[in-house]
Amino acid sequence: MTKIDTKNPELKNGGSDSLKCDLASSTLAERIAMLKNIIRKRIVVIDGAMGTMIQQKDLDENDFRGNQFSEHPCPLKGNNDLLNLSQPDLIRDFHIAYLEAGVDMLETNTFSSTRIAQADYMLEKAVFELNREGARLARDAADEVSLRNKNQPRFVAGVLGPTNRTATISPDVNDPGFRNVYFDELVENYSEAVLGLLEGGADLILVETVFDTLNCKAALFAIQTVNEKLDLEVPVIISGTITDQSGRTLTGQTTEAFWNSIRHVNPFAVGLNCALGAKDLRPYIEELARISDTFVSCHPNAGLPNAFGGYDETPETMAKDLKEFAESGFLNLVGGCCGTTPDHMRAIANAVDKIVPRSIPKISTELRLSGLEPLNIGSQSLFVNVGERTNVTGSARFANLIKDGDYEKATEVALQQVENGAQVIDINMDEGLLNSEEAMVRFLNLISAEPDISRVPVMIDSSKWSVIEAGLKCVQGKSIVNSISMKEGEETFIEQARIIKMYGAAIIVMAFDEDGQADTEERKFEICSRAYDILVNQVGFPPEDIIFDPNIFAIATGIEEHNNYAVDFINAANRIRSSLPYAKVSGGLSNISFSFRGNEPVRRAMHTVFLYHAIEAGMSMGIVNAGQLAVFEDIPSDLRECVEDVILNRREDATDRLLEMAGRFNVGSVKKEEDLKWRDKSIADRLSYSLVNGINSYIVEDTEEARHHFERPIEVIEGPLMDGMNIVGDLFGEGKMFLPQVVKSARVMKQAVGYLIPFIEDEKERTGVGQQAKGKVIMATVKGDVHDIGKNIVGVVMQCNNYEVIDLGVMVPAQKIIETAVKENANVVGLSGLITPSLDEMVNVASEMQRQGLDLPLLIGGATTSKVHTAVKIDPAYEAPVIHVLDASRSIGVITSLMSQQNRQSFLESISTDYDKVRSSYERDDGTNRGVSIEAARSNKFSINWSEVKPPKPRNLGITIFEDYEISDLVERIDWTPFFHAWELHGAYPRILDDKVIGEEARKLFKDGTRFLEKIISENWLKASGVISFWPANADGDDIILYGDTKRDEVLGTIHTLRQQGNKTAGRPHYALADFVAPKETGIEDWMGGFSLAIFGADVIAKKYEVENDDYNSIMVKAIADRLAEAFAERLHERVRKEFWGYMPDEAIENEDLIKEHYQGIRPAPGYPACPDHTEKDTLFSLLESHKLGIDLTESFAMCPAAAVSGWYFWNPEARYFGVGKINRDQVSSYAKRKEIELEVMERWLSPNLGYKN
Repeated sequence: MTKIDTKNPELKNGGSDSLKCDLASSTLAERIAMLKNIIRKRIVVIDGAMGTMIQQKDLDENDFRGNQFSEHPCPLKGNNDLLNLSQPDLIRDFHIAYLEAGVDMLETNTFSSTRIAQADYMLEKAVFELNREGARLARDAADEVSLRNKNQPRFVAGVLGPTNRTATISPDVNDPGFRNVYFDELVENYSEAVLGLLEGGADLILVETVFDTLNCKAALFAIQTVNEKLDLEVPVIISGTITDQSGRTLTGQTTEAFWNSIRHVNPFAVGLNCALGAKDLRPYIEELARISDTFVSCHPNAGLPNAFGGYDETPETMAKDLKEFAESGFLNLVGGCCGTTPDHMRAIANAVDKIVPRSIPKISTELRLSGLEPLNIGSQSLFVNVGERTNVTGSARFANLIKDGDYEKATEVALQQVENGAQVIDINMDEGLLNSEEAMVRFLNLISAEPDISRVPVMIDSSKWSVIEAGLKCVQGKSIVNSISMKEGEETFIEQARIIKMYGAAIIVMAFDEDGQADTEERKFEICSRAYDILVNQVGFPPEDIIFDPNIFAIATGIEEHNNYAVDFINAANRIRSSLPYAKVSGGLSNISFSFRGNEPVRRAMHTVFLYHAIEAGMSMGIVNAGQLAVFEDIPSDLRECVEDVILNRREDATDRLLEMAGRFNVGSVKKEEDLKWRDKSIADRLSYSLVNGINSYIVEDTEEARHHFERPIEVIEGPLMDGMNIVGDLFGEGKMFLPQVVKSARVMKQAVGYLIPFIEDEKERTGVGQQAKGKVIMATVKGDVHDIGKNIVGVVMQCNNYEVIDLGVMVPAQKIIETAVKENANVVGLSGLITPSLDEMVNVASEMQRQGLDLPLLIGGATTSKVHTAVKIDPAYEAPVIHVLDASRSIGVITSLMSQQNRQSFLESISTDYDKVRSSYERDDGTNRGVSIEAARSNKFSINWSEVKPPKPRNLGITIFEDYEISDLVERIDWTPFFHAWELHGAYPRILDDKVIGEEARKLFKDGTRFLEKIISENWLKASGVISFWPANADGDDIILYGDTKRDEVLGTIHTLRQQGNKTAGRPHYALADFVAPKETGIEDWMGGFSLAIFGADVIAKKYEVENDDYNSIMVKAIADRLAEAFAERLHERVRKEFWGYMPDEAIENEDLIKEHYQGIRPAPGYPACPDHTEKDTLFSLLESHKLGIDLTESFAMCPAAAVSGWYFWNPEARYFGVGKINRDQVSSYAKRKEIELEVMERWLSPNLGYKN
């Protein structure tokens, strides 16, 4: 990697004096002045897609090569930028076509003209020429058409694309801190490109399709460097890309965060392009138009890509949408991206022709920072808390983690800071034994992969300039530099400030000059005033981006000169706020109480009182440990008075008095006793309290007492019990209760109802009167599927809301569902399924319900279901309402709407309209294949140099059975994150336990789960059994042959694998699992393994709890069994690597890394992304003889019992997980023949992966 000297950058291939003179001529200046005049009067139109025009020509390899590159050693087809040299007339014609359509500004055909991007074609040396000629072609075309119509001058935007690498995201999923491109490398690439564009005649530079803001900042740094070197002010347009409807860039920034990150270059315009069509871009363009104090551009795609990568939006449709943008006051420039043509641009130009352009709004002057999200700090903002614990000089724990290289744990410290309320995190790596630059870069790269951390801005804290600059090269957001000062004189101060400004960061300036640190009010203000004048008037630093630290020093030290330090800081802060417009004040809070370290109550009081007065005086932010703050009013009055005396230096004896008092407050905590005051409430309130809090200790006695307050036992249910459950339902709907709490509430409710049932039955016999439920719901997991945790949870939620639920269980045939629905006079039928074959069975149930004349609403749910499949496949099979329910929390809203006479019709109409749109979108696919042919995919297979590989032979060939594996050996390998997901608490373990919203309930659930697990182990409730085996193996094309012996004469079985067929960029292979096994033709002896395992007994225990009306523990035992099955799979795989296969005998990996599969080898399972065909389980189970252990397959290839795992073992270090994705008819046909299965049957099993309509 080449480093660029920011003072004197190396500008290759064209940094000549003649270029400087040409570009500085009046011609360029006049054109820019003309553009600025035009854009204030009308909307400027940019051209459309160059790539679309090129694709329409269907050029071949020879066309791309031309004469100049006929002997080039690698393929060049697809290198659109090369056409600037090999087919210049073609590119010129495209430019002319756009100009004749009415556009004002051409974009150069240089999107990929950087050394990084051209390295794919071995054309790095052609980069300067590509940019120069690309700009020249556009310049000549623009000048030619301008001469024809002098009333419409035309302009050229020199395009800088994003490159095919990202400086913010690691390409290695196993190492989020790794980067394959760095800031300096990007700056060098972009500098060369900018010089070529300018020499070719570009009027301005367009940095477009920004998916990574750090890449963009490197481009902006390069432009500023070239401008400075050549004494130019070339205008810049920046256009970001919102990659999906989440409203974020690929690297996670919101629109406003993106703008805050790049506004430091004062761009001519800022906008959005690509990825989305105009309609989907609207909210983000509206946001840019609101927040940006410059011109706004928009050049969207012609809609979203269709199934074949094409674009369907017509010129008329696109023009209509963009006209509305213009009429709404969003636009100053408008153009087109992917899929647009001269026809599109003609229609758009006509549509916006007479519309007044957007007026640039007056934006308040504020410090505008960003991480993934914006943080704007103005005069009315509250105090900003800067987290202090990611500082090796201030946190011993953090320092030890960094020294030990445990960066993953160190990132958790940062996360805790954010979760505890830090709006900025201060990061400092200044420690004598550390390589501070390396540590800073590594840590910043790692936290950029953690959205919960990187959503806030960072403060890069160091006394070493090299560390600061290294950090600035790693952050895509707008950060704060902490700090620089004038201690080394003005020259160094100015130079560092200038460079920080180029990076786009805010700056903390210490009150420190050539004479030392300021310790009095006068010195503090004098130094800050001088620095402010230099920064604003000499460097041009935005005053709102300046933050002063006037030095917080320790007080109450016993040294008289220190007594006024706090007062000096407070007064200086007040003067800075009053006299230095827009500047902010910060400081490190913990210094103030240094004299009382070890006495946390007193330190908290000192911090709180100091902040109270300092904030009032003008302190804007501070490096604060939120755990060391108290509530001002909660500080005991006598302590608060003593502390204020010290902070404000009100008494000579203030320090002595505080020392005398301090010992009284350094006391421990007292254990809380259970609060039973609620037991004094009315019986209705007690029942409600028990239900809401899931307390069953008193429910029977309270229910009995309530029974005596009502004439009939049913009234207890319809009255106080349902009132309590209605509160539960409301809290759940509002997100104030979580699923585990609701299930516990249901358990209490069921126990109360269970107690009342005998009394109700007795009354029914005497009077014939019973309870009336809101409605009756039939629920079932469809035939072939054994998974029911999600279904059971939905059932509990419905029962909590007074719906009668008849749960038919798992593996339920269509006819039984229909017969029960008719017999029970049900109101609704709900179907659930987890595996993909269940989707077809749901269609079958719907078809049978239609054939037999049912008209009940049909609810669809489960992990593999989707709204698209429901709308496209299930809904057309059944005339009555069919509704996809996303999760348990949505079920009540759906069923309530269905049962409501008032709302039912409008609800069903909205569903019908929604599904019509879904079907319409889906049916745009006319059946043409997606991606590449299977032949092309196979020719681009993942290649391993087998001549350098010697596959390890397993130590134990054949079958090894584990009849009754010790469950206690599995506990350490449990991955708890999916356990919480099963209860619809979404977050990663262990972080979820400290989540602000759901952490408390997660901790309760975890406590229940671990207690339950202890009981499972101590009472031997469950049994773990499994089997593994290893075979000689070789790949045969896309299949893997397993042999019966080491001679490899007898074929024992064949594993059929599927290959990716999606479009791939150059250098990315199309994977199949067969790629990881040595091909037969190499003669190399390779090996494969397989396994199946299960946890037995969960269903029996669950049934026992169901009989006791305890749904909570019924669901709990199944959830724990699922986790144990996965832990068993992880433990067996570990032992395979170390013992049974033995290819990693010395492996020593922490449990977290085992759970994250950071080890050599993979264990993909049939039915999952890398091998999505469930029928392959048949081969695996036959080879393993799994049925002997009681592990069986249903007709839909679901494993039984439900808590079961199976898969293949691959040893190769190159083996990795991947998703096959969509596949084409040519591969499915080949696959069906190899498996000797009819094509239609194979298509049914592979339906979720079909890239065509069947």
